[in-house]
Amino acid sequence: MSSIVPHYRTITELLQSRSFSIDEYQREYKWESRNIEELLSDLLGKFETSYQPGDSPKAASDYADYFLGSIIVTQRGSKNYLVDGQQRVTSLTLLLIHLYRETKAQDLPAASALEPLIFSDNFGEPSFNLDIAERVPVIRALFNGEPYNVDGKEESIRTIVARYQDIENFELTRILGEGLATFVYWLIRKVGLIEIATETDAHAYSIFETMNDRGKPLSPVDMLKAYLLAPIDSDNGRSQANRDWKSTVLELTSWAPDPDQERDSACIKAWLRAQYADSIRERRKGAADKDWELIGSTFHRWARDNEKRIGAGGDQQNLFIMTEEFPFFARAYRQILEAGRTYTPGLKSVYYNAHNDFTWQSTVLLAPLTVEDDSDTVRRKLEATAAYLDIWLMRRVVNYIRVGYSYAAYPMWLLCKDIRRKSLDDLIDVLIGKLNSDDTTFESSASRGRGGLYEFGLNQFSRRYIYHLLARVTAEVEVGAGKGDQFDHYVDRNQKNPFDIEHIWPDKYTRYRDQFDSRQDFSLWRDDVAALLLLPADVNRSLQDEPFEVKAADYAKQNFYAASLTDAAYRRQPQFMQYRTRENLQFEPYRTFGKDAQEGRGKLLLALVGKIWSPDRLEDLRR
Repeated sequence: MSSIVPHYRTITELLQSRSFSIDEYQREYKWESRNIEELLSDLLGKFETSYQPGDSPKAASDYADYFLGSIIVTQRGSKNYLVDGQQRVTSLTLLLIHLYRETKAQDLPAASALEPLIFSDNFGEPSFNLDIAERVPVIRALFNGEPYNVDGKEESIRTIVARYQDIENFELTRILGEGLATFVYWLIRKVGLIEIATETDAHAYSIFETMNDRGKPLSPVDMLKAYLLAPIDSDNGRSQANRDWKSTVLELTSWAPDPDQERDSACIKAWLRAQYADSIRERRKGAADKDWELIGSTFHRWARDNEKRIGAGGDQQNLFIMTEEFPFFARAYRQILEAGRTYTPGLKSVYYNAHNDFTWQSTVLLAPLTVEDDSDTVRRKLEATAAYLDIWLMRRVVNYIRVGYSYAAYPMWLLCKDIRRKSLDDLIDVLIGKLNSDDTTFESSASRGRGGLYEFGLNQFSRRYIYHLLARVTAEVEVGAGKGDQFDHYVDRNQKNPFDIEHIWPDKYTRYRDQFDSRQDFSLWRDDVAALLLLPADVNRSLQDEPFEVKAADYAKQNFYAASLTDAAYRRQPQFMQYRTRENLQFEPYRTFGKDAQEGRGKLLLALVGKIWSPDRLEDLRR
């Protein structure tokens, strides 16, 4: 294989004036929020080991390097095809686009260094370096800062938009501050990969198979297993431990419908953090990694260095970890994943948090568990903790408080410590106590000067959470009216006719200008959460910019939350009327929809939200 050439490439060397494509049969772009957030956290952590406040971009030339692994490329004509590495190259491209837009907005010279890593100039037209035909339109839209509608688009397109939003929500610019330009130059000049280039597809796929089979180096999971196996003396014990470990790993990595060779590692990180992490890196530049970060990067070494804490080091102790403790937490981890994918009675809060892409959920939910817990206790603890997270998260997002990976790491570490190995009753007491003493509620966040639900409107940050909130409110009212719980149906974007956010006010400022001080004032009222509904996409499109008086007849035929704006919901609907009276909810029909109607609707919405996200949900989980 003389035509196989490995090269170390910095990101600049890899991407500048080059284009990459993939074969049609390759899998979709599949990275999840946790993958993006771990990448950004790792990059930021490595950068901060070298960066000192005030460092110029030039100083980055002396910073430590960072290695991102290897990719396999084969060349056909003038185009490079990624045989292995499209997940990383796509994610890097999204990060570079984000950094380009941020540096350009600040008029930093670093923007010009980023440009040729994203696109090449082709007679005045940008030719994007990630040259995959069906993905070029979304890459172009993100690069230009334009909205992109993913409805009906393939999985990779939807995932690209979602992961770009994760990058935006991470808020690197805010974290880096004046160090943004220095970070950019460090990233593109000191972060690199091994590019294994071949001249034939046969060679490329031969290398790919070898690297992922016979020649695959020991993973951290393998090294943790070897460390735990070593002190087990008896042949039978070693055989049982090895067999149980391998079986547990296989069940994790092959879990249908989405096998993932990294899931065993993700599970172990969640288990060790939840049960044993006693420290976390101080929130200052240059601080050293502690338990929380070390488990996330080198958990096999951390376990060896902390064997007393995890109860390891001897024959019986290690046998217990490998045959009892790890399989127990792996089963719970898979139960969390399954409940996050399938709307499951008794574990619905897990699904809610998964829909909100709260990536710390799996870690936190393992914290209160003990190996002695029976299946019902496990289920109740999982739901109680997930319900707390659901309330904690939604209280924050309606106050425009970030809850992404980096923002939530510290509070989630504290939470894990506070609920670790608690009994069910003690767990519920702790969680309710935290909610009752929380400064942030749906009405306000006093310490941050936020106005809660009354100031919550549709924008780039809030859109996904408003969609979630409307789906929850719609499902709640439907159940109250005697219908089934269809939350999972409302949020299913893969169905033929998915639900969309509907504005009650048509986008016709001139029609209503006598009620508002300005167009901006009109837009604030129109985008307010109390003036929004959830309707099927085809209904939403058909209504377009009709006034409320015209749309009301269509609202009457939809879900009860929408229909309750009209007289129809109050005629021959005994269960809805009983629900309205029983819960003292101020549903009212309207002939016209103006400011007074919207204010009334806002009070109703606050009452519904208080019921849906009530801490009483946790009390109901006691035996």
